[in-house]
Amino acid sequence: MNEVDIGLALRASLIVIVKLSAPPLLVGLVVGVAISLLQTIMQVNEATVTFVPKVVAIGVVLVLMGSYMVSTLTTYGQQIFDQMVAVGGQ
Repeated sequence: MNEVDIGLALRASLIVIVKLSAPPLLVGLVVGVAISLLQTIMQVNEATVTFVPKVVAIGVVLVLMGSYMVSTLTTYGQQIFDQMVAVGGQ
């Protein structure tokens, strides 16, 4: 295994990290901004109001995207193990 292979494996792992973390983070960001905007309009200064909608929204995203996340992680794991077997066979 040379430097190019290690670089490709690192690149693939970073892409998988972004694919798995982006949906919940983006939904949390959008919901947080929306609730913050509503709090500003209504002049409510309660910090706990944003917590429950964010948790519910992120939970819904994880339920809806769970199969995609598992399949992405499984595919990545199979690729990594295939590379380990290929390196071990050389």
